[in-house]
This record gives sequence, C-alpha cells and structure tokens, in this order.
Amino acid sequence: MSDDNGLWLLAIGPAGATALYWALYRYYRNTDKSHAFEHETAVEAQPVTGSDEKVGENNGTQETSISGNNVSAYRTRVERVRDDAG
Repeated sequence: MSDDNGLWLLAIGPAGATALYWALYRYYRNTDKSHAFEHETAVEAQPVTGSDEKVGENNGTQETSISGNNVSAYRTRVERVRDDAG
C-alpha cells in the first residue's frame, strides 16, 4: 500500500468520531422535538400562604431526627391543585 492510498484511512477517524458524536447527540437530546416548558406552559403566580409557628426545639438532644418529620411522605407534603374548569 502506498502512502497516497492510506491517507483516507487517517481522515476517516476524526470524521467518523464527529458523525458518531452528532448522531448520539441528536438521538438523546432531540432538542427539535422536546417540550419547551418555559415558552409553552402558562404558570400563574400566586402569593405564598402559610404561617411560621415555632413548634419546639431540638437543642442538645441525642435524637437524630425531629419528631413528626415528613421527609419520606412526599405525597402528603405536596398537595396538587386540580383545575376542574378546563
């Protein structure tokens, strides 16, 4: 094999890597088909409601958690507001 005929083999490496990167990027990102939440979703802001009430202290104790925590009960922490008008 002469040096002139093997030059295309060196050019195929970077070109193939670029083509593979672009194909994977388009496959996993598919930015042209994704949902643009910021532009296509209407979100109406409302004032924050609630209260700040002190329920107790946890100073100098040996307990590792605060009694009554609801960190694992996310369905009771987050309340969904259903819009029945639409």
